[in-house]
Amino acid sequence: MKPNLKVKIGGLNLKNPVMAASGTFGYGTEFEDVADIKALGAIVTKTITPRARSGNRPPRIAETASGMLNAIGLENPGAEEFIKKTLPSLKRFKIPVIASIAGDSAGEYKRLAAMMDTADGVAAVEINISCPNVRDGRIFARDEGLTAKVVRGVRRATRKTVITKLSPNVTDIAAIAKAAEAAGSDAVSLINTIRAISVDIEKRESVLGNVTGGLSGPAIKPIALQMVRDVYARCGIPIIGAGGIMDWRDAVEFILCGASAVSVGTANFVNPDAAAETAKGMERYLREKKIRDISELIGGLRR
Repeated sequence: MKPNLKVKIGGLNLKNPVMAASGTFGYGTEFEDVADIKALGAIVTKTITPRARSGNRPPRIAETASGMLNAIGLENPGAEEFIKKTLPSLKRFKIPVIASIAGDSAGEYKRLAAMMDTADGVAAVEINISCPNVRDGRIFARDEGLTAKVVRGVRRATRKTVITKLSPNVTDIAAIAKAAEAAGSDAVSLINTIRAISVDIEKRESVLGNVTGGLSGPAIKPIALQMVRDVYARCGIPIIGAGGIMDWRDAVEFILCGASAVSVGTANFVNPDAAAETAKGMERYLREKKIRDISELIGGLRR
């Protein structure tokens, strides 16, 4: 028996539920010599902003217990450069490309969404309203009203699938997810990194040049699982689970908690082929358990 791993996220059809997460896989082309990219369900690009950004001052990455801190600051070449030079090179992988976008205002998100709507090769848009490493500290995902405002603008600007990436740095993530759902988001992605710090006791200063950064990796998986479970209980749109997924076992945990798909992030730094191996491992698991369709597992946590 060959199990069915196909999933549908809004209008987006994926051959399997495993994506390479934004910011950890570059734009895909950087990994083509070391990873089986065609085995993935989709690629989520590094976040694109209206204009080129240089990011935060270094050091920008630091290893920590059971994870890593990053404070890249959304470094990218800008939307026009991405559409003209980067996007065409992704077509050869023949898998959906989800463009991650970020702006400093609801208007900028809307304009970016409009650009991606007409960009050949973009299958869906992920609204990154939750990066904890931007210079002005503005995180739209901390507020239900601001979240809804951004999503409504993006929804009006594009016919493509809209995914809203949420922040764990809130009191009630399910309330934010419901606001995104009501405003027209086709799906939500959670969680983004958790705001954190690492200290150099010899220098008596933060290890990161930005002082604070975002914690990712296995350390945050239990938190991410609980948040996925909370959102699944209160929302009706698909969830893309993320946070500490290192292999297929972790991915199955997220599916059982209510995720329809998963994003592999920090694991890509340890093993460039981690996402592809996760997809293959999930298929083996379904076959061994004689589960015909991945949908049978979604939200299947018994207690």
